[in-house]
Amino acid sequence: MSGKRRVELGPAQETLLIPLYGRAALARQRNALLDDPRAVEMVDALDYDFSRFEGLSSLVGAVLRTRIHDYWAARWLAANPLGTVVELGVGLNTRFERIDNGQARWFELDLPDAMELRREFFADSDRRTSFAGSVLDDKWVDIVAASGGPWYVVAEAVLFFLPETAVRELVVRLGDLLPGAHLAFDTWGQWMADNQNDHDALGPMEARVQWFVDDPATLEGWARGLRLNESVVLPDAPREIFDLLPEPTRSSVRSMRDDPQVSSYRQNLLRFSNAPRWDRETR
Repeated sequence: MSGKRRVELGPAQETLLIPLYGRAALARQRNALLDDPRAVEMVDALDYDFSRFEGLSSLVGAVLRTRIHDYWAARWLAANPLGTVVELGVGLNTRFERIDNGQARWFELDLPDAMELRREFFADSDRRTSFAGSVLDDKWVDIVAASGGPWYVVAEAVLFFLPETAVRELVVRLGDLLPGAHLAFDTWGQWMADNQNDHDALGPMEARVQWFVDDPATLEGWARGLRLNESVVLPDAPREIFDLLPEPTRSSVRSMRDDPQVSSYRQNLLRFSNAPRWDRETR
């Protein structure tokens, strides 16, 4: 593996390599669900034993999750072309490359070791700014707030690695400083948390889920004006996305609808209803 970039990441940060490999694997298969040549490039450039993820059934789910969040974010950008997208725990995601509209402002945050790795492959620009730090740091929120809204915040495969008190603190802060923001993230239910050692990808890894919620609607009570707009399990992905899967895979995913590992894992889109009227053209 001479010449490849050595991977040195903390336990939670190492999990970013799972969806990276999943995206690269589907791209190599020319799967219509997602075309991600940058993921292939990064997997090939990293000194890491990706063979541990080969053939895992959860990889399709990880990519389907990513596409759901792409879909929601792209839909929001269509309505808010001059808005601001914030990616928490961005890892080696390529959402900017996939859905950027050439006008929006992007902020990307991850812990220092993950961001150091990310900066080997991605550079900041006049519309794209990266931060190295914790989601609980104050500085990045203040900078994002000062940039002006509207805001779309996505935290994919991130928040459940934090204690509930920390997640709640973050949500409250976002509601206070980013009025009217949309907030998209995934949640594990108690069944998944109790059985995480059996998860084909996460089970052998050191990171462990700390926060779970069975009914995402209960999150509305965390902050004033917080409303749950959508909450879906993977088999209920938007049809425009789900139909991109090859038929054998579609049937397999549908058949798992009642599997607790699938039914207790949800993708959620929330919004703070305290939305001001934004006019990005005049700011």
